[in-house]
Amino acid sequence: MNKKKEVLTIPRSDRRILSNIPDPENIRSLVNRRGASYQTEEIDPTDVNEIYRLQLLSLRYETNFEVQIKRARKKITNEKHFAQDISVTGILIYSLSPNNLLMDEIIKMNFTIPGGAMPEGYESKINLKAKVVRSFTKEVDGEVRYYYACEFLEPLNHYMTKKRWGLSIFVASLFLLIVSLIVMLMRAESVIYFRFNKFLYLYSIIAATFLLSRYLFGVFYRNVPINPNYEPGVSIIIPVFNEEEWIHRTILSCINQYYPVDKLEVIVVDDYSTDRTEEKAKEMIELIHSEGGRFKTEDRLSFHKLPQNGGKREALVAGVHLAKHDLVVFVDSDSFLEPHAIRNLVQPFQDPQMGGVAGRTEVENKFTNALTKLQTVRYYIAFRIMKAAESWFDTVTCLSGPLACYRKELILKNETAWLNQKFLGQPATFGDDRSMTNYILKTHRTGYQDNAVCSTIVPSESKVFLSQQMRWKRSWLRESLRAFLFMWKKEPFMFLFFVIGLIVPIAAPIVVVYNLIYVPIMHGIFPTTFLMGLLLMAMLMSLAHLFFRRSKLWAFGFIFVLFYEFILLWQMPVAWVTFWKSTWGTRETPQDVIAKEKKLEKQKLRKSRFSILKNRKMGEKE
Repeated sequence: MNKKKEVLTIPRSDRRILSNIPDPENIRSLVNRRGASYQTEEIDPTDVNEIYRLQLLSLRYETNFEVQIKRARKKITNEKHFAQDISVTGILIYSLSPNNLLMDEIIKMNFTIPGGAMPEGYESKINLKAKVVRSFTKEVDGEVRYYYACEFLEPLNHYMTKKRWGLSIFVASLFLLIVSLIVMLMRAESVIYFRFNKFLYLYSIIAATFLLSRYLFGVFYRNVPINPNYEPGVSIIIPVFNEEEWIHRTILSCINQYYPVDKLEVIVVDDYSTDRTEEKAKEMIELIHSEGGRFKTEDRLSFHKLPQNGGKREALVAGVHLAKHDLVVFVDSDSFLEPHAIRNLVQPFQDPQMGGVAGRTEVENKFTNALTKLQTVRYYIAFRIMKAAESWFDTVTCLSGPLACYRKELILKNETAWLNQKFLGQPATFGDDRSMTNYILKTHRTGYQDNAVCSTIVPSESKVFLSQQMRWKRSWLRESLRAFLFMWKKEPFMFLFFVIGLIVPIAAPIVVVYNLIYVPIMHGIFPTTFLMGLLLMAMLMSLAHLFFRRSKLWAFGFIFVLFYEFILLWQMPVAWVTFWKSTWGTRETPQDVIAKEKKLEKQKLRKSRFSILKNRKMGEKE
């Protein structure tokens, strides 16, 4: 079966693959190469967030879309032009026949930036002027192309701010306020009618209060600022199993960080992959070593393969034992760190009681199809709003697998319990992040850094996505029950937060059945209030995404809420009665192999019984 092709934003490759590592010999400067022309004031070389912002402004992205051109005196109608790459400041176009665009000529350009061609938020129709600054001819695939490099008279980010982004923020802010007020008014109605149906209206009041409080805390969240003098040693551990397609990108993103050479190491642990993962990983490691002499990569980047497949936890613990630094970062094998991720991620550990910190995970393949677009909005709200709200109380309940940092001593302290964890007699093979977070939370704080960003490949096929969601619900139920035993020791408001966050999803299927089926059938009342509540919840998610991201994907927040209510929500009752299961359903873990063997044995037994019964009947007829 052909695998779906993922739509990814592709920056033009830098001739130096280790372009972000601070040069220990000071031969080159990050600031001089990273878009310093966009900065009017002197740049602080320790401000990696500003350096990265400038770098993004200077990046060119590979693309292919049609561009319409108008000249001052005539319109080019016979020649089609296509964009080969684009940046904030300019665009490289080509045609298949010469049209004599002149050097320094000012032209008008009309084009639509498709989703995935540039970072999220730039997908839009563009109509602006540009100046031709260079022309050349090149043969590509046997055909001659005539290229023209054009510089925008107004940078795209300024153009977007005036044309769309500023309006997006204003509209989102206004409607967020209006929606919040409507939700509060509707909950006032619930108080008035409370005596008619105590269960329904109590749930309504609690759910609305819980949701609004999270958005409130999330909106006012702030990162722990970077202390340039705080540079603890960090060991990044990448557990990998059958991830040949993405492992090279993961390894490169982890080693290519704005972090001191002597303070960062990367350890790749292969959980006995059966595909070409080992080959691909070693190819990238060799390429990095060929360029990384000055950056001591041979001492800082290593590959280790386990003698047999033991599961993700075994691979992570093996990596921890190899780590030489006091902080360990777990990174999924299909996740890619931004160059400033580690520098931001470690900052909360200046607090000695901070045991673990999660970064923000974004969707890398967001423009592949509708399913990945739904997940894009969901991921952003889950991290930027929900985890940010929990971070107010230093009690983030899940340090997510794509990017999380821990104190090494705490991992080793809980190693045995984590590796041997069982629930109702079944080994816990997934939910590794939630499980370890619980061990950390028993004795320490957990936090969230929004500026520590990675992107991950999310499922683009429904079957894989639904299997993933079922695993997450099962592990959420299991680990929430564990957390309940100690969460009461935390800050009282956070404990209330936690209890409500546990009750609301569990009770949701009952409430939906009552409102959408029981009430209309038994009382003949259309569920207007309930549907209005769903709409408002969807608007909160969508408008928050629009406010922060200024992206056209915000509308998928509405679709996600409907998708959740009518499809994903019904996984919850299944999870209630199967949350002890330990199979993944999408990969060959030892538990999946055992489950598959048991299933085959049952099928053989049924066939055997059927054959015996069939032979017996044939004997009776004779």
